[in-house]
Amino acid sequence: MNMSVNVLWALVGGFLVGVFARSFFLVPWPFAAFLFLLSLGALALAYFERSKWQQLVVVSVALTACAAGIFRMDLASLRGAPELTSHLGETVTVEGLVVDEPDVRESNMRLHIRVGETGVLATVPPHTEVHYGDIVRAKGKLGLPENFDTTLGRQFNYPMYLAKDGIVYTLSFAQADTVAKGHSNFLRTAAIWTKQQYLKGLQVVLPEPESGLAGGITVGDKRGVGKEYSDIFIVVGLVHIIVLSGYNITVVMNLVGKLLAGASRVVQLSTSVLIVVFIVLMTGMAPSATRAGAMALLPLVARMTGRMYLALRALGVVALVMVLWNPYILAFDPGFQLSVLATLGLVLFSPVFAQWLYWIPEKFALREIAASTLGTQMTVLPLLLYQNGLLSLVALPANLLALIVVPLAMALSVISAMAGILFGLPALSAVEGFGTFIAFPAYVLLAYIIKVAELFAALPFSAVSVAAFSAWWMFGAYALMFGGLWSMKKGTTDGRAF
Repeated sequence: MNMSVNVLWALVGGFLVGVFARSFFLVPWPFAAFLFLLSLGALALAYFERSKWQQLVVVSVALTACAAGIFRMDLASLRGAPELTSHLGETVTVEGLVVDEPDVRESNMRLHIRVGETGVLATVPPHTEVHYGDIVRAKGKLGLPENFDTTLGRQFNYPMYLAKDGIVYTLSFAQADTVAKGHSNFLRTAAIWTKQQYLKGLQVVLPEPESGLAGGITVGDKRGVGKEYSDIFIVVGLVHIIVLSGYNITVVMNLVGKLLAGASRVVQLSTSVLIVVFIVLMTGMAPSATRAGAMALLPLVARMTGRMYLALRALGVVALVMVLWNPYILAFDPGFQLSVLATLGLVLFSPVFAQWLYWIPEKFALREIAASTLGTQMTVLPLLLYQNGLLSLVALPANLLALIVVPLAMALSVISAMAGILFGLPALSAVEGFGTFIAFPAYVLLAYIIKVAELFAALPFSAVSVAAFSAWWMFGAYALMFGGLWSMKKGTTDGRAF
């Protein structure tokens, strides 16, 4: 590797290590200052040790970046408001601005309310008339978020998961009323409104659970297919398609890439960027969708340039910028972690599997789907085992059968939503059934995906539980995985792939 690449990885790695360490340990600021002094010492030594100046500069950058990561996480630490903390456990009334799209669930709706400089998560009835940008008055029981047990007795750090969104308090069993319209981002308001109209269009022409699946695969609707079907998709390893992810967008862009195979790289890249922007806007500009879009562009860069190490470096820069903006996501946002790991799988491991799976025909992109599935499933598996302990034994065949129709299902879902919006208008109510006719092809493909998930989930031993997969096992698995890839690539490309 040349000097600039070494410096880049020292910067990215050092900063992420610093943020990660400060996320779990109360690292005092004098220690960070000590690291900075060590970095200055390494620079001074580089002046005298000319033969090792490059290595010493890299060490200096890594130490400085690590200190910066510690400071950044320390600055981001949330502190509660004394006037609210003094009323914990009591029924209180707060007034503030709804700063995010209301999260509508089956039995409730969750509002992110900013009260002064503090975030409060209020749980209100599902049909409360509150929107993004409203100033609301909410009354409920004030508390602090608590850890909760997941499957196999694992604990989920819910307080830190909410902290990534600036939320410190919860307001349970609350009632909320809109007081006035507050300041909101016009573009995001328009994007959220467009998303809501889109989902209404789907509900007009598609039944459940097909309507929920269409909303999940196209605009990341959290309501999705409901808990019952969500559990089924988790068991068969298809959960990544029911929530909008970088993988979904990558599948769509793969199809676009095939359609534009004869066009120039500029046209291909420009078209893909426009598609990503369109999808992000359709999701209401949700942070998770923005992240997914950014991650999905990286495998495209690798494929277009034929140099996967460029995409890997771009991934490092994207991750660095995201963590710099919000350091909580590194250790406490499973979505960010899975996005990074899945992108690593697509960029690094999918090409390897594609070479090994030469016996799978390329027709209908079967080899590409198989390689992508194996690459992403392998890189996210240790993290998933650590989080929920569930190992799907049918993920590969389920993905092969389902993903082959996902791009077309997404395109037809968009057409169906447009038909639902158009024929749902009062002036066209007499021909409303025509919208259902237009949506029938989408219904067939969505029902097919659901049936694939149901059939594989019903098989004996479709998934097994791994109870003792600790963090040490997880880090050990990743060390073996990436160490083996490094050894293999070093022998063929002299390490330049990284």
